[in-house]
Amino acid sequence: MVDKIRLEKLQKIKNLGINPYPYSFNIKHYSQDIKDNYESLKGQTSSVAGRIMQLRDFGGLSFFHIQDSKGRIQIMVKKEYASAQALKILNYLDLGDIVGIEGEITKTQKGEISINAKNITILAKALRAIPDKYKGLTDTELRYRKRYLDLIANPSVKNYFIVRQKIIDSIREFLNARGYLEVDTPILQKVYGGAAAKPFTTYHNALDQKLYLRISNELYLKRLIIGGIEKVYEFSKDFRNEDIDSTHNPEFTQVEFYEAYKDYNDYMELTKEMFSKILKDIGLGKKFVYQGKTIDFDDFKKISLYEEIKKKTSIDITEWKDEEQAYKEVCDLGLKPSKKTLGKCIDALMDEYVIKGLTNPTFLVDFPYYVCPLTKQKRDNPKLAERFELIIAGYECANCYSELTDPIEQRNKFLEQARNLKKGDEESNPIDEDFLEAIEYGMPPTAGMGLGIDRISMILTNNISIKEVILFPSLRDQD
Repeated sequence: MVDKIRLEKLQKIKNLGINPYPYSFNIKHYSQDIKDNYESLKGQTSSVAGRIMQLRDFGGLSFFHIQDSKGRIQIMVKKEYASAQALKILNYLDLGDIVGIEGEITKTQKGEISINAKNITILAKALRAIPDKYKGLTDTELRYRKRYLDLIANPSVKNYFIVRQKIIDSIREFLNARGYLEVDTPILQKVYGGAAAKPFTTYHNALDQKLYLRISNELYLKRLIIGGIEKVYEFSKDFRNEDIDSTHNPEFTQVEFYEAYKDYNDYMELTKEMFSKILKDIGLGKKFVYQGKTIDFDDFKKISLYEEIKKKTSIDITEWKDEEQAYKEVCDLGLKPSKKTLGKCIDALMDEYVIKGLTNPTFLVDFPYYVCPLTKQKRDNPKLAERFELIIAGYECANCYSELTDPIEQRNKFLEQARNLKKGDEESNPIDEDFLEAIEYGMPPTAGMGLGIDRISMILTNNISIKEVILFPSLRDQD
């Protein structure tokens, strides 16, 4: 709650004729720049600004540290040097206040680089106390719920988001250099599709129309492939009305990219090249430690999901006749699929018997064709699909297809999904007639891939939850 004493100090500042919330302040240097270039700057007059993080008063001499976007620097206030107004303002300062300082760059007797303050400008009087400097902000949920306090109390957290943006920039540079066109496609869609997920719904009053927040941008990007944009990508916010956990957030970021005349084999090679650039651009070697395990990006694996499950359980997932058989066989192994669907039964087997042991980047191939409604059949085994999931450190980080381009087969797949939706499978999709019309004009052979930015950022910053790399993750309401 707002601090009564701070409110009183606020009024006293106003009584001095000072606006405690001014419009601007001229910054000449940042903290780390002064420290890095002290020898050439010492003795010069500078101006800095930041939040007060420590405050000590020794009578005629006061010290406080301010935190700016590059670090911290000590401010020294001497009665014989500081202006009369600066000394008055000093009496009303608290931890958390944002101030501007003008003064001489110097060192203390103990050798700490400091600013000897001549003038102090109050830039924002804080009415609430910031987290204790010793205890800090350690409650994980509070850190996510009040990210602004997290960034104040734990400034190193900002680096996670710097790395995240570098990853996005690196991918964008990689695709642009190969002639891909970045586009924007609708977030509000009349028909949702492109992923197995339950959508969020909304309503457009002027159109008198029910709309959905997109679960994927896949079908719109494929329309552009059909229209002749042969290399296309989009960084997108997608929305799925699903559970929240360490690797799922209902609002998440991914990049989807598509290229005509390529297949999923081509995209395996492109994936290796892309990650080589990403790791270089964020200053991480191809071999690094994640949560105690070494990940080697010079050692991509390729594993058959179908063969691994059959080898470890004796179950042939391509021979399942229906959901009842699949659910029984999986439950007989002591597993509990989240839903009685073929896809969730495969997920349960995959999580237990395949993904757990995968640390190095792995292309997981050979998914059953019946759970891949947008994918071509595998050339040498029509019961399987030309699809891979990229697994890193046991997490699914990307999904790639040799895209289905046969309009008749695509219609049959959509009809099957619509039947499943009608039977109660909320993660199946309705028929998108406009997309079917588009593909009937002819779609070239195409490879497509979706890469999850949140999970990749989580791994490359050595975190165990995507909430650490999403500035404002979704959380349940507090009681």
